[in-house]
Amino acid sequence: METGQPGMMDAKIFRRRVYHIGGYDHARPEIVHGRFVRELRRFERVWAAAATHSEPAIGEDMATWQVQTSGADWRVETEFCLVRWDDVIATTGAAPMWRRLPGGLLSFFDFILAGAFWGYLRASWRYAMFFLYPFLILAVLTLLALAGGLALARSTGSSTIGIGVGIGVFLLLFQAAQRWLYLGLLLDDWIFSRRYIRRGDAVLDQRLQRVAADIVKAARGDAVDEILVVGHSLGAVLAIDLIDRAVTAGLTRQGSGPRIVFLSAGSSTLKIGLHRGASRLRAAIARVSAVPALFWVDYQARSDVMNFYRSDPLPLMGLAKTDSPLIRSVSIRRMLDPARYPRIRRNWYRMHCQFVRGNDRRAPYDYFMFTCGPLDAERQARSKEGAMHAFDAEGRVLDPTLSNETGTHPTEAAKP
Repeated sequence: METGQPGMMDAKIFRRRVYHIGGYDHARPEIVHGRFVRELRRFERVWAAAATHSEPAIGEDMATWQVQTSGADWRVETEFCLVRWDDVIATTGAAPMWRRLPGGLLSFFDFILAGAFWGYLRASWRYAMFFLYPFLILAVLTLLALAGGLALARSTGSSTIGIGVGIGVFLLLFQAAQRWLYLGLLLDDWIFSRRYIRRGDAVLDQRLQRVAADIVKAARGDAVDEILVVGHSLGAVLAIDLIDRAVTAGLTRQGSGPRIVFLSAGSSTLKIGLHRGASRLRAAIARVSAVPALFWVDYQARSDVMNFYRSDPLPLMGLAKTDSPLIRSVSIRRMLDPARYPRIRRNWYRMHCQFVRGNDRRAPYDYFMFTCGPLDAERQARSKEGAMHAFDAEGRVLDPTLSNETGTHPTEAAKP
């Protein structure tokens, strides 16, 4: 791959290995790769950079592709490893409706009776409303179907016709809600979450164990300067599970070996951790937060209703407070073009996904600067302005060391 930047052969090459675990999204690796490439173009425009990429090599556990980025005085080589669980998500979504609907309702009552919903109300009332959202839609669909069935039963004098029409109306409304309101995906998300808490997932258990061994191997070598584990949404929960397994397998920073950073963004850690039955995850969080060789930063945004804005996860889960994670509050509005922001601000899912999309403007949080930029992740996170003031308009690095300031812990207000 060529950088497209003349005179760059003598520039020091920063090498990074990224392990990315996405949220509850059934998109196959080739689709994720296509999104990545599309959003990488935004990174090029915003930071006056050039980028090339390989096609994905898709395996059972990970899909991997190479990215090479460069600016006026820097070069970066990134090996991007997408940790797969699209097959697990697809299996849940392939179940027939007569199993998914009861499973969704069972999950609803489980998360209420196990104290999670009440924890959501304490931590973030907006997340509590997001929890209720799919089940309120189900309730509305059921009422509409009942009303239609009763009306027809009265007009025809046949309860059989009324029941049949009511069921038909419900099925039609459910299919429409699946397409336009993500109802099926949301129900499957909660079904998986309950299963993960109650009994785990055999496929994921084995996969995370193998990927953890891969991380340990990479940390013991000198092929990269930084190992970055990214967990978005529910993927942050799996990332904690992954890192905990790697620590158990001997993950440490070897002297001058690669830096090890965990970046959680739009995290659903509290979604699982506030459930009374999630003792295994809470224990893993306590261990991960105490690993000296690991730097953990958690990014939150007020305009994302699917994360826990301005919340410190450890105390809320009854765990001892530590210096980890460093919590950063960011503004999604600052990441997007002013003309584009109003078009997506009411789309909850799209706002939530901005954490792993390309920015339209330079901002304190930039997913592609973390994964493909020349500044190491810890120093970016420790600067309140991220990489914003480290580059000039032509993409030259002005301050490669950035500021070493530490942010306010546990939270800091984001600019509107």
